[in-house]
Amino acid sequence: MTDRCPWCGQDPLYVAYHDHEWGVPEWDSRALWEKLVLDGFQAGLSWITILKKRDAFRAAFDGFDPAFVANWEEAQVTAALANPAIIRHRGKIEATVKNARAYLALQEKGDFAAMLWDFVDGAPKQNRPLTPADIPTQSRESLAMSKMLKAAGFSFVGPTIVYAFMQACGLVNDHLITCPAHASVAALATRHPKT
Repeated sequence: MTDRCPWCGQDPLYVAYHDHEWGVPEWDSRALWEKLVLDGFQAGLSWITILKKRDAFRAAFDGFDPAFVANWEEAQVTAALANPAIIRHRGKIEATVKNARAYLALQEKGDFAAMLWDFVDGAPKQNRPLTPADIPTQSRESLAMSKMLKAAGFSFVGPTIVYAFMQACGLVNDHLITCPAHASVAALATRHPKT
């Protein structure tokens, strides 16, 4: 793939992530929660750092099963803080437990994925950036989603983190229009079945 978005550089793991994951619409609630948590861990770091540790995060956080993580107590938090394979940041680890509880509470009210996709009217927003400078760091939708998530009890969900999450999970297509992935991601655009 030539002329791909420059942010992924030449790292094979990052290139594969760009080519096959970033911007692909994600409709599964649990998978969306996992990505939101990982984007929170990214705060202040590069995504490649998180990507290289993603499998370790999955192992450390019970496969990102919110029902398990919501029941974590200090012993599990302490164990995570001692795990060199993940980002050992108490605030982010505690936020993951808090976010699992908030996720489960929202799921009792309805489908988490549908709630998030409702911010883009149920279908991926197709942006057409020519250069990286054309890509925003937040949007009206990410501001609104951030506000809703914070009100629901989530942490590490500011509008910039939420916008990065929206890009990664295909709520917006921010591949450069010169990047072949722009067209392949756009071809996947459909409506969320529950919105």
